[in-house]
Amino acid sequence: MVCRKYLGAALVALFATSSMPVFAADCALNITRTACPGQEKESFSKCDGKASCIETKPAANAAECAAVAKTACANSRLTVTKNKKVTADFNGASVEGGKDFCAGHPEYPYASKQDCK
Repeated sequence: MVCRKYLGAALVALFATSSMPVFAADCALNITRTACPGQEKESFSKCDGKASCIETKPAANAAECAAVAKTACANSRLTVTKNKKVTADFNGASVEGGKDFCAGHPEYPYASKQDCK
């Protein structure tokens, strides 16, 4: 009788945990900005005044982390930030071999312009 009581409780616990949602893991974005001349303070403001920093975002897997990294490449301040380099780590491992996800981004060629306009 005692065994049945514990078996029932164990089954309830098993079903309860098997229907739990999957939680996202850590996607660490390594972001490095190159400022336009004289715009270092403004450009680096998103990294506490530094050219490089790490931003952590949720992601369910490495592929989702790569997508988040590509999104982080967007540069709406082209007169402030000349370009960005974004690499990503998912749960401590480099995503796609440490690839710069901004290379080939539609706004990336702007980095070769000297005037930041």
